[in-house]
Amino acid sequence: MRIMGLDYGSKTVGVAMSDELLITAQVLETITRKEENKLRKTYARIEEIAKEYQVERIVLGYPKNMNNTLGERIEQTEKFKEALERRTGLPVILWDERLTTIAAEKSLMDSQVRREHRKQYVDQVAASLILQGYLDRIKRES
Repeated sequence: MRIMGLDYGSKTVGVAMSDELLITAQVLETITRKEENKLRKTYARIEEIAKEYQVERIVLGYPKNMNNTLGERIEQTEKFKEALERRTGLPVILWDERLTTIAAEKSLMDSQVRREHRKQYVDQVAASLILQGYLDRIKRES
């Protein structure tokens, strides 16, 4: 059993995967698309990954504002969630993603990843932070 983490953006989806013991989240890949509304290939790739890793559920970053209000990307994220549930048959959990992109950028800078290379990794690192937050919570609750 594994859990997939996703950081859904306007042209990319960062993907992370848990280990089989549900202790750690590892970066996996970034799925890119040319246009925001062209999601067919994105959904297909997520389905492939879910099957390959025998994913039990998906944790999707939920873009709340810092003051806990709902941001402008909320509606698109909720539509993405519903489509993922329909296509994969898996439950999709929304997880507060505030500050994950900033933390991902900082992590890449601390790791001395060159500025021009950070963009290709930031979404998958953000996905791993989203997923790790969820894994830590389920560990505390068990």
